[in-house]
Amino acid sequence: MKIDCNRFSFGVLTMSDKGSRGEREDTSGPYLVSKLKEEGYREVAYVIIPDTAEIITETLIAWVDEEKIDLIVTTGGTGVAPTDVTPEAMEDVLEKEIPGMAEAMRAESLKKTPNAVLSRGKAGIRGRSLIINLPGSEKAARENIAVLLPALAHAMDKIQGGTSDCGVG
Repeated sequence: MKIDCNRFSFGVLTMSDKGSRGEREDTSGPYLVSKLKEEGYREVAYVIIPDTAEIITETLIAWVDEEKIDLIVTTGGTGVAPTDVTPEAMEDVLEKEIPGMAEAMRAESLKKTPNAVLSRGKAGIRGRSLIINLPGSEKAARENIAVLLPALAHAMDKIQGGTSDCGVG
């Protein structure tokens, strides 16, 4: 049974100090918006914010708890630079982690660059929402979302209480 992705809303959140000040064009965020729309998901939000743990946490919690966005894809802030604080912010947001998603993204990226071992992005659940951290570069965001797309609709369905069997389809 094919799951209708249109029943799921999504938001893309870009973490970039320079991008939030208009000093750098965000290319990964718009790519992700386009790709998820192409897959059938409904866009409800796209925002660029500074790489600040408090702002990241506040935005993600508001998007889940108040706006009830089903799928949130973040881009940026997942590396090892002093300003990369997305994984730390996620500790205050996630109720359940889904390590397999982050592991799959890193494993696939490692086939392309040894620097993939530096990625600290997470994926997990808050309420009935799935939150996935992707790297900030458009190339890495493209590669990472491609790894997850085949399982994404099924994951969303299960998170929201779907009863379909995981081994079917």
